[in-house]
This record gives sequence, C-alpha cells and structure tokens, in this order.
Amino acid sequence: MTETSSPAAEAEVEESFTEDTAVEEAAPPASDGELFRQSEIAADYVEGLLDILDYDGDIDELIQNGRPVVEVVGGRLQSLVGQRGATLEALQELTRLAIFRQTGTPSRLLLDVGGYRAARRKELAAIAKNAAEKVKEYGESVRLEPMSAFERKCVHDVINALPGVESESEGVEPNRRIVVRPTA
Repeated sequence: MTETSSPAAEAEVEESFTEDTAVEEAAPPASDGELFRQSEIAADYVEGLLDILDYDGDIDELIQNGRPVVEVVGGRLQSLVGQRGATLEALQELTRLAIFRQTGTPSRLLLDVGGYRAARRKELAAIAKNAAEKVKEYGESVRLEPMSAFERKCVHDVINALPGVESESEGVEPNRRIVVRPTA
C-alpha cells in the first residue's frame, strides 16, 4: 500500500464529495494523522475482503482535500462496483463502519474501485450539460433519473458552474433525483 497523489487525482476527489449527512456535519475536522489512520483501517478492511473473495487488486491510500481516499485497481473487480455503482456504495458504507468501529469517529472516506467514480463523473457531467441545454432551449424544467448522493453531487457541481440554470434534489432515497430549471 502506498500513499500517492497527483493533481488530476486531487481534482477528481475534490469533485466527488457526497452530499453531507447529519453525521458528517456534526463531525469536527480530522487531523492528517487521523485521516491517514482512517485510510489505513479502510485499506486493511478492503484488503481482507479481497482476500476472502480471492480477488487481486492494488490498494492505494490517499489523503486529499481533508478526506481519506482508498483506491483499488486491478482486473476482475467489476463485481465490487455492481450495477450503477450500487455495490461500491455499499462497500464504501461498510468500510466507513469499520473505521467508525475502530476509531469511534464518523469518516468521510471515499472508496473507488477500478476507476469507476472518475468514469461515472464524466458521464454525469455530460448528462448535466445535456439537461442544461434542454432547459435553456425550451425554458422548462428537466427531471433526471434517480441517482445516488455521489451522482447527485457531481451533477449539482456541473449545473452550479453553468449560467442560466439551477438544480435541486427532490424525492426520497432510493428515488431521489435532480430537477434542473432555468434561473429566474
């Protein structure tokens, strides 16, 4: 396990913050030492899971933008991502629970497997831009398909950077979605 960082990876992680939860808002900022400990706990947890499943993967531990990050790369990892990232989201939550169990502190860990989050982020940017173009062209709101918190955050970030449109989440999980509309 290595600690690495690149400007491109830092930019991707910075954009990938999920929508805040009450637990995350209540947690005080963690020191770099605490964040590194969280990433080590997460990496050990994921490594144990890979061993149980008899999967090969390289695990990188990172601390970027005040957040622990664990990236798993290798072949035969798609089943850890699942359909539309559902398994990855569940695995991330289990890993966060493992951290909480050992530290007693909620974690904002970001887990990525096989570069899924970076690729999905690009797809979501295209979806957001397309929705914004439709809103600008027709002047009517566009409702997107239900998305995870990670996906909604990516779309909100793109929409917020575009003039003439705004976005809002509506609904209840697992059917929470984004509505893109013209600004007043």
